[in-house]
Amino acid sequence: QLQLVESGGGLVQPGGSLSLSCASSGGALHVYMIGWFRQAPGKEREGVACISRGGGNTNYANSVKGRFLISRDNAKNTVYLHMTNLKSEDTAVYYCAARQLYTGTLRPEEYGYWGQGAQVTVSS
Repeated sequence: QLQLVESGGGLVQPGGSLSLSCASSGGALHVYMIGWFRQAPGKEREGVACISRGGGNTNYANSVKGRFLISRDNAKNTVYLHMTNLKSEDTAVYYCAARQLYTGTLRPEEYGYWGQGAQVTVSS
């Protein structure tokens, strides 16, 4: 059973940068498409970015284009989300999730495996 673990969350000032990692256990990550999602208090979970198994295809939500970068290192069984120029509205719990077939989807209901989440707080 694939298990995902996020790390790297924390408190950052507006305009700052932060990187999240998503590591896997119980399965090789390279056979999965990976997505990053976030959920702010009182809001629905929304897709942020996703990456294909080999890393050659990515998709981003409009709200983070040009600021966030998703990447992966399959040798390390890890996917990353590099976040720059962070804004207060980026504050949320960030989750990574996996599905086997790459479609570029950012719909949470289309992912079957989820991590436990990492808090990102953007505040001065």
